[in-house]
Amino acid sequence: MVDNGPMNTRLATLREVGHYGVSETGLTVAELTIAASWNLQGDPTRAGFVEDARRLFDVALPIKANTTARSDTLTALWLGPESWLLVAGAESSLTDFAEKRDAINQQGGALFDVSASRVAWALAGAGAPEVLAKGCPLDFHPRAFTIGACAQSLYGHVNVLIEKQDETPTFTLMVARSFARDVDRALGIVAAQYGLDVLAARPYG
Repeated sequence: MVDNGPMNTRLATLREVGHYGVSETGLTVAELTIAASWNLQGDPTRAGFVEDARRLFDVALPIKANTTARSDTLTALWLGPESWLLVAGAESSLTDFAEKRDAINQQGGALFDVSASRVAWALAGAGAPEVLAKGCPLDFHPRAFTIGACAQSLYGHVNVLIEKQDETPTFTLMVARSFARDVDRALGIVAAQYGLDVLAARPYG
């Protein structure tokens, strides 16, 4: 398990100073800890690849572009026609890496352990789409960005991976660890006007 450690120092400061005069909370932000994250690559049209992946990871790979799939312990996010990110916040099927890498290699694919590469947050509440839209060119209207959708884009100048989890709405925002403080700072500044509450860190999922 990877100990990501708390990164939301700017958000913790905002929790201390409050809602900047906003009477109600329109947004909650929580860091999501990642226990394991693997990048799976391969050809989904190759006979046996998708079924082998389902057997190895106990999750159905999302084949449709910009969608996700979930099991009880794992989220699979579509990154490209032959690439997926498998993310777990606690114990999951992401174990025995070498054995599963070799099984995927036999199917002409590849598997990479990227568990320490990203930091993630959950943004939830009525203000979440607006906070994201202020820094990202994607359309977050419910008709355009539905539950289970995911997309790679930018937040400010930083590459991000965004997923919509539910109707609250709740979004997850993942960013490379080296740029986490930049996004953390930007989120804090943008979100303050919506009545921000910073929640305790919790596992991804």
